[in-house]
Amino acid sequence: MSRIKVMAVCGFGVGSSMILKMKIDEVAKSNGIDAEVFTSDVGSASSTTCDLVFTSEELGESLKEKMNVPVIIINNFLNKKEVEEKGLEIMKELSK
Repeated sequence: MSRIKVMAVCGFGVGSSMILKMKIDEVAKSNGIDAEVFTSDVGSASSTTCDLVFTSEELGESLKEKMNVPVIIINNFLNKKEVEEKGLEIMKELSK
């Protein structure tokens, strides 16, 4: 398995993206996925190298247009189950 780079994006890269990062880390760890999870603000995200992006609905569509990697829309950043349901299979695939 290879290490994947996962970016959690919010408006300023410090508040809600940190919460989302923690949930992504939990999902990766509990499923044996080697992931480097980091945060970014929306302005820097499109020029940052990663394998996968998690973000909000408000930012997701514009990031999908700018990024050449999967962008996963999360509605509730506190909901580990939503992160797992929407992102686990892609994370597994990317880590092969």
